[in-house]
Amino acid sequence: MSHSHSPAHDDAIQFTQEFWDDRYRSAGKLWSGQPNPQLVAQTADLAPGQALDVGCGEGADAIWLARHGWTVTAVDVSAVALDRAAGYAVRQGDEPGEDIARRITWQREDLLVWNPAPERFDLVSAQYMHLPGAEQASLHARLAAAVRPGGTLLLVGHHPDDVRADAALAGRAGMFRSASDIAASLDPGEWEIAVADDIGRSATDVDGQPVTVRDTVLRAARRR
Repeated sequence: MSHSHSPAHDDAIQFTQEFWDDRYRSAGKLWSGQPNPQLVAQTADLAPGQALDVGCGEGADAIWLARHGWTVTAVDVSAVALDRAAGYAVRQGDEPGEDIARRITWQREDLLVWNPAPERFDLVSAQYMHLPGAEQASLHARLAAAVRPGGTLLLVGHHPDDVRADAALAGRAGMFRSASDIAASLDPGEWEIAVADDIGRSATDVDGQPVTVRDTVLRAARRR
């Protein structure tokens, strides 16, 4: 679900496959095609393994991970997005010495209820996956359970304060959790918090002007 891949209103219809399929059909390309910068920064020192990319959208993060040696399960609610992402991945395979598409499994799931396999992944990443409070807390708990001992949980979202600076985020303040709030939901006996911070990022506002926004970044390692 990538940058701002969150609904404009807290309305159940906007969490459905139909909503997101229609949204992806509305444009030939919905997102930038570039990996999310916090994913790149936070995984640079990790050894490649099995990765889960949650809310993968058009696949930029999954493709970047695969290019860097990860075997990726990329999950989204939208079949249209997944078909588009798979096509992008195949075209990446034209680069010499790389076989991106074979490293990625594309999987459609309802992320409000889906349970990934427990303790399966070396990296579980969710970038800008914003749901109403209880649903988001539930998703985070299910994603944490999917990290194997020694693996990494990476959760990135819009900072709550950015609602005041960006009209596109208006009405969604309840969907944005602070890094400290997310960290507090993890059992300290099972998790070591590596990063729980607000990190600046260059972006463009709704008027097309450059602006610095803050991301909430939680990176935690599951204790062995």
